[in-house]
Amino acid sequence: MAPLDLTPPFPRLLRATSLLDTPYAVIDEEALWANAGDLVRRAGGVPVRLATKSVRVRSIIKNVLTLDGFRGVMTYSLAESVWLADHGVDDVLLAYPSVEREAYADLVADERRLASITVMVDSLEALDLIDSYAGPGHPPIRVCLDVDASLRVFGAHLGAHRSPVHTTRETKRIAAAIAERPGFDLVGLMFYDAQIAGMPDSGAAIRMVKRRSASELRQRRRRIVKAVSSMTDLQIVNAGGTGSLDVWRDDPTITELAAGSGLFVPTLFDDYRSFTPRPAAFFALSVVRKPSPDAATCFGGGYIASGPAGDSRVPTPVWPEGLELYPAEGAGEVQTPLRGKVARSLAIGDRVLFRHAKAGEMCERFDQVALVDTAGQASLIPTYRGEGKNFG
Repeated sequence: MAPLDLTPPFPRLLRATSLLDTPYAVIDEEALWANAGDLVRRAGGVPVRLATKSVRVRSIIKNVLTLDGFRGVMTYSLAESVWLADHGVDDVLLAYPSVEREAYADLVADERRLASITVMVDSLEALDLIDSYAGPGHPPIRVCLDVDASLRVFGAHLGAHRSPVHTTRETKRIAAAIAERPGFDLVGLMFYDAQIAGMPDSGAAIRMVKRRSASELRQRRRRIVKAVSSMTDLQIVNAGGTGSLDVWRDDPTITELAAGSGLFVPTLFDDYRSFTPRPAAFFALSVVRKPSPDAATCFGGGYIASGPAGDSRVPTPVWPEGLELYPAEGAGEVQTPLRGKVARSLAIGDRVLFRHAKAGEMCERFDQVALVDTAGQASLIPTYRGEGKNFG
């Protein structure tokens, strides 16, 4: 795998944002659009549905959707889905089951929302809940069935613990019940392969498991899609993630792929071998004290990513090069001490750039991001948080 090209944008990003108070988030626009083009290239002509949880900046979402190769969004909250539909996004797939009572009332209250939004279910109990929220005789709601895409071998479950629906028989049973139920229109199937898309190619054993999982899922999905297509008109067969676009682009059973993290490129993608994207999202902290000559302490920085606790979930200082966190302290709630020879050149007030471990979660920390173009001009644009939205 070619080394990540981290150095060139940093001076430009810091110059463009020199008048901003820290902490702040900054996006390298050139890298952002290069990554968008690479996602489309890797999808090989299959439409890419943009995962909004990995962006959480509405203007960037809207601009990405104008690019050839992208079609629709994949949201993480029903309230978010309604909000985006009200702002002109007309193809919304909610990726997770929702129990948002008020959002369901909002959904069925507007024909345009109903036409734009497809909700996710993985059980008949979910339909009962939706009926209780939406009221008796509610208009038809577009539904997608989440099918577990994990690999199950020798009693092990390799992948995300998502849907209870795994086998062809289980899928046929629940799909038939949905298709026959008034108030619901089964239009899609979703297969998210976390054990492929979300795992770096860091060793021969992992690559072997990913190949085996892809082979098993390809065959099982073909049987499931064939079975469900006999019951309803499937408009959506969603698959993949940023890390598995290349794996599924030639699968004739799917209608679309999903990706989002590949736009910002957090550190969790650094060990993938099948592609080399460009980091585009960073945050800046200021040095506020020097506890020793080869140490520098920054204000803020404890932006820990979700997932299993460990070193892979903490932010990484990337500029100036040569800084590292103190293992005993890590990234702190109020201060983040850093060490390294280069710290000797840092003075109070100097800035340090970090990368987050995941993509959109960084934007939950900031009201706005500074989008820096190739000419070094910065535009401040609001995040979801900056627009007063917190979807969980």
